[in-house]
Amino acid sequence: MKFVIQYILKILSKAILKKYDPDVIGITGSVGKTSTKEAVKAVLEKHSNVRASIKNYNNEIGVPLTIIGESSPAKSSVGWLKVFLKALKLILIEDKSYPQKLILEMGADKVGDIGYLVKLAPCDIGVVTSVSEVHFEFFKSLKKIEKEKRKIIEHLKDNNFALLNRDSEIVWRMRDKTKAKVLSFGFDGSAQVRCSDATISYKNGKPNGMSFKVIFEGRVVPVFVPKILGYGQIYSVLSAIAIGTIYEINLLDIVESLNKFSPPKGRMNLIKGIKQSLIIDDTYNSSPDSVKSALEIMQEIELPEHAKKIVVLGDMLELGSYTEEGHKQVGLSVAQNGIDILITKGEASREIAASAISAGMSKDKVFNFSDNEKAGRFLQERISKGDLILIKGSQGMRLEQIVKEVMARPLQAEKLLVRQGKAWR
Repeated sequence: MKFVIQYILKILSKAILKKYDPDVIGITGSVGKTSTKEAVKAVLEKHSNVRASIKNYNNEIGVPLTIIGESSPAKSSVGWLKVFLKALKLILIEDKSYPQKLILEMGADKVGDIGYLVKLAPCDIGVVTSVSEVHFEFFKSLKKIEKEKRKIIEHLKDNNFALLNRDSEIVWRMRDKTKAKVLSFGFDGSAQVRCSDATISYKNGKPNGMSFKVIFEGRVVPVFVPKILGYGQIYSVLSAIAIGTIYEINLLDIVESLNKFSPPKGRMNLIKGIKQSLIIDDTYNSSPDSVKSALEIMQEIELPEHAKKIVVLGDMLELGSYTEEGHKQVGLSVAQNGIDILITKGEASREIAASAISAGMSKDKVFNFSDNEKAGRFLQERISKGDLILIKGSQGMRLEQIVKEVMARPLQAEKLLVRQGKAWR
């Protein structure tokens, strides 16, 4: 049934794209796709009719659904019939409100995924955020992940644009694999859209966003983006700024638009915790690189005297042969970044705990659980006024359940946390 639906969606969505010819902005990468999508949307929506990927629809089913403008009806046959009829209506009857620009996440769980998506929806702008060991289990090597991700720029024409992360050696070497005009972003001094002087901003003694300067073609503009935390989010913002410049939007207007940008749920979101603590909710997903990045931010954040830095980490899934090494590296990073208490959840995460202890963290500050509820209750007992708590793990670990246990207003869980719908209950 799935393959029939997939085939019909492909035919219909290609016909829609041919009829309306919107600019297609495709975004791929091991991390940062959804945040980048939202940042790009914030920059462009003031200037043109824009549609961005619904939720995190980034596969052979989700991308066509975004093109059509519908959510997934799941297993409902009637629902799928309604989707197909809407698509046919778009093809047969001119819809003057159809978006001028489509911002599409393009994910890759296996070899061939990106190739399939760019044939379905050829891009005018292709963005590569990063390449790391995410989905290593299915690709078996970093080289294969790189090869798959770069397909988003290999198909581009010479009048298109390839946006590449200058700080990633793997991403940057892709520049020789495209005919498109290359535009780089990052912290590196040679990046065309460059960030400098990035700092954490504070309000009432607590972090409330990131401040930095963006440098483009000799211009230097100060930027403050509320609600974001971490350098990973800055990469998303830089990508959006770069795309804004492609469309010749004034740099000051671009920066102003970013005040509306809010990171998606579960991506380094700041949530008030019990006992006047502060939670960094990064529970959407996890990988070794993203955990280490989050831990570095934890180290930089200034806390009141006697306040603790607590980290709750779950298993990082789909790492395949890199599972043991990836968890060991994270444990080492925990020990190196001045964390006061480490709580792990899951079997693989025992390796994080063991590695942190081996690197010098006291045994009586490290705890492991196999149950989210027990971990949450234990965490409640350890929290004191002013503490900072990072909670992060792969989707399958469901660590948002722990966030709910310690957030100040648990009744707001549906509004603030990931995976609160019926399908996840």
